[in-house]
Amino acid sequence: MADCLDQVVMIDCHCHLADKDFFQDIDKVIEDAQKAGVKAALVCATAVGEFSRVIELADRFPDFVLPCLGVHPVQGALTGEQRCVTLQDLEEAVPLIEKYKDRLGAIGEIGLDFQPRITPTAEDKDVQRSVLTQQIEIAKKYSLPINVHSRSAGRPTIALLKELGVKNALLHAFDGNPKYAMEGVREGYFFSIPPSIVRSEQKQKLVKALPVDNLLLETDSPALGPEKQVRNVPSNLSVSCSYIAEVKQLPTNQLARITTQNAIKLFPKLAKYIKR
Repeated sequence: MADCLDQVVMIDCHCHLADKDFFQDIDKVIEDAQKAGVKAALVCATAVGEFSRVIELADRFPDFVLPCLGVHPVQGALTGEQRCVTLQDLEEAVPLIEKYKDRLGAIGEIGLDFQPRITPTAEDKDVQRSVLTQQIEIAKKYSLPINVHSRSAGRPTIALLKELGVKNALLHAFDGNPKYAMEGVREGYFFSIPPSIVRSEQKQKLVKALPVDNLLLETDSPALGPEKQVRNVPSNLSVSCSYIAEVKQLPTNQLARITTQNAIKLFPKLAKYIKR
């Protein structure tokens, strides 16, 4: 492993390459990422309608795509009508998650989203907690880590993970207060940082507070790029890497190496991608 990591590589620990924004040029997007030093990407689904596309990408790019399947707390992205997740959404997804369990890098994207327009009632929040809890149980059953969304719900998300005894979790693009993130650090959770850090004071404060041993890199492509409302791509991972390295006063190649080692620790199936 050490020999492989001497060649500096980066891992995109959370992205959405199954998104319609990549239908026309996915080959070039992945080629560009590999040229930029991105060795692998955890490609997350958000709804059952994306599952087949994620698996197809893993079949088509077996040396790059590590699939993650899960039900996001916000549904409707495929239709443009966002709404709170329901128990029925999860029921439809579970058979497919079970079918592909041996291929998955993680269960995800799952979590809580307490934006008032998505989750206006206490009942909505309870449904989200139930959907998240059931997916955590699936992850535990198959010894898989979880890839977690926590928009406007950082503290309650970490509290629920702790309550359920979760040990292996990535909090992606965490938008909460650094002091709540530190509660996750004490549990051994990881936090991935997108290229939008260059324009996000909150992300900048987060990186300053978090230990480097709990940091991972992500793009969340096609969202959260260095420029607002411009399609993000995995090759932009170098933006996150360079910015974090400067904050932590480390050489960029050392920061890349540390975050890659962190990624393999959380997502053991990545090891085979690094060895290739």
